[in-house]
Amino acid sequence: MAADTVLIVGGGPAGLEAARGVADLGKRALLVEARSQLGGTPYSSSYATLTPDLQDTEEAMSGLLNDVLNHPLVDLRLGTRVIQSTGQQGDFDITLEKEDGTTSQEKVGAVIIATGFQHFDPGRETQMYGYYEYDDVITLVDAEKMMKQGKIVRPSTGEAPEKVAFIQCVGSRDRQIGNKYCSKVCCGIASKQSIEIKRMLPNSKVFIFYIDMRMYGFWEDQIYWKAQEEYKVNYIRGIVTEVIRKGDKLLIKGEDTTMGRPMEVQMDMVILSVGMEPSKGTVNMSQVFSIPREEHGFLATVGGPLDTVSTPVPGIFVAGAAAGPKDLEDSISMGGAAAMKSVALLSRLQRVTVG
Repeated sequence: MAADTVLIVGGGPAGLEAARGVADLGKRALLVEARSQLGGTPYSSSYATLTPDLQDTEEAMSGLLNDVLNHPLVDLRLGTRVIQSTGQQGDFDITLEKEDGTTSQEKVGAVIIATGFQHFDPGRETQMYGYYEYDDVITLVDAEKMMKQGKIVRPSTGEAPEKVAFIQCVGSRDRQIGNKYCSKVCCGIASKQSIEIKRMLPNSKVFIFYIDMRMYGFWEDQIYWKAQEEYKVNYIRGIVTEVIRKGDKLLIKGEDTTMGRPMEVQMDMVILSVGMEPSKGTVNMSQVFSIPREEHGFLATVGGPLDTVSTPVPGIFVAGAAAGPKDLEDSISMGGAAAMKSVALLSRLQRVTVG
C-alpha cells in the first residue's frame, strides 16, 4: 500500500500552507525545515510588513503558523535537512539529517518542495551601485530590517535621510549576469517601502528609479497610485549607471529615459531593489530528488499555466518561489494546490493497491 504521508520541504508560507492543506485533507504532513524556526524568508529576513496591505508580518502569519503547530497530523522537524531520496511515487524512502549529524529514515508517498528563493547579492557581479563600498547603499532587505525596528536612518550617520532613492531591477532583467527574468515583486515592495518611509519621515523626499513599473492585479491601485497620490513619491523612468560618493552624499548618475537626457542627482540613501534567485535549498533538492531545473535555475514544472505545481518527477510537487519568482499570494495558492494534488495522488494509488 502507498505510504500515507506527504513530505513538505521548507517551512515558509508555501510550505506551511501545503502542510496545513495535507493535514486538513486527512493525511500525515511531515514538515521539514532546515532553520530552527518556521516562517521562511519573511521571518529570517525580518520583514516588517507584507505587500501589498502593509500588515504586520508576524500578525499576518500567526494564524497559518498556529494551524500548523497545533494540527495533530503535522509532524514538524526543525533544524533538519533531506539528504537522500530513493524509490518512486507512493513509496519514497527519505533520509533526514539533524543539525547534530544524526539521521533517520522516513517512508512517504509524495513530496512537496517549498524551499523558496534567495535575494540577489548586488555586489556579486559588479560594484556599479557601491553596495560594498558605501554604507548608505542598502537593499530592500536591509531597509525592511530597519522598518522592523521602527526607524529609517542613514547607516553612516544614524540620522534620518532627507532624500532616499530606490533603484529597481537590481539582479533582474539583466542578461549580462544571466538573470533574464523579472522578479515580479520588487516594484511592489519598493512602492510599499516608499509609503512606510514617508509615514516615518513625512518631510523626506522619496524617488523610485525604474526601467518599467510592473504592478500586478490590484497592486496598481493598492500601492502604486497610493504612493504617488497620497505620499507624493516620485517615480522616475530612467537607467542608473553608477552610484558614487560626493562629499557626505551619494551621487546617482544615469539617464532620464523619458526626457532622453543624462541625469545626476544627490541622495542621502540609496535602496537597491534586489531580485530573486534559486535558493541553495532549491538547488540541493533538485539534486536529491533528481528534479530538472528550468532555464533560469528554478525547479521545472510540466503543466504550463494549467498545472503550476507538478514536476517532471512523478509524485513530487513544487510550491512557491522554488519554481520561480512568486509573490505571497502565488506562494500560498501553490501550497494549497500542491497539497490537493499530493493527497489526490495518494488516494488514487491506495485505491489501485486495494483494488
